[in-house]
Amino acid sequence: MRISVVKYSIFFLVLVKFSPVFATRTFKENEPCKRVVLYYHDILFGGNDTANATSARATNGTGLGKFVLGMLVVFDDPITKDQHLHSTPVARAQGFYFYDMKTTYNAWFAYTLVFNSTEYKGTMNIMGADMMMEKTRDLSVVGGTGDFFMARGIATFQTDEVEGFKYFRLKMDIKLYECY
Repeated sequence: MRISVVKYSIFFLVLVKFSPVFATRTFKENEPCKRVVLYYHDILFGGNDTANATSARATNGTGLGKFVLGMLVVFDDPITKDQHLHSTPVARAQGFYFYDMKTTYNAWFAYTLVFNSTEYKGTMNIMGADMMMEKTRDLSVVGGTGDFFMARGIATFQTDEVEGFKYFRLKMDIKLYECY
């Protein structure tokens, strides 16, 4: 009986030692392993500007409230390293956002940054609520490929320019806390 207890105790200790639940990982909350500042440019299709538009309404607002609740927009927007729309894009933002509040402007984003530049290759997936009336908003970086393989972090949005419903530019301060 005593030998069985010793065997099971050793087995249990080995199991605990090598279990992923008990694995420790260094995580420095205040120090991102990678940081990138990019600018997101969105030009909404207005009916006669197909050459310049980078996004389009897939659905109109529902009419509940005055804040276009329910409007869904799909996009393929250029991402640049500076504020200039005509700078060489370092990535494309491909995905959608929809307006999800009837009492104020608020959108929910889900998109992939597709990088194909000399500096970065791969993708980065970003999603979350964009509370537009706030000065800055944090969205989650939930994964990626290539240079951003399995990346995790925060993309802080800051509205940089707005021209009605036709054009807006966001500054994205992307801080990755898990890099492989």
